[in-house]
Amino acid sequence: MFIQVLKSKIHRVKITQAELHYVGSITIDEDLLDAAGLLEGEKVQIVNVNNGERLETYVIKGERGSGMICMNGPAARKVQVGDIVIIISYAFVTPEEARSFKPSIIFPDDTNKLA
Repeated sequence: MFIQVLKSKIHRVKITQAELHYVGSITIDEDLLDAAGLLEGEKVQIVNVNNGERLETYVIKGERGSGMICMNGPAARKVQVGDIVIIISYAFVTPEEARSFKPSIIFPDDTNKLA
């Protein structure tokens, strides 16, 4: 049996762009991806603190050091530039693995940079 647990979280970053006419996904600064242990193409849940929206999409690598958090495609209608979001990924593990598993949680500053 497997259970789903928190794998990675980027806690409270600002949306810097919203591109409606794009294939879809969320573009995230590569520094943040590395720090959180997220991979390009990985499924993530986006929780918008400003309006309560929750959605799922996948990750695209953004320019390293840019602070970019860009919601692409139809999901761009669920955010406004400046909204605060939490980006979450989950992993399937056995209950035994879950007991010792430690998620990667990062807390970027108000410019989406690591302190």
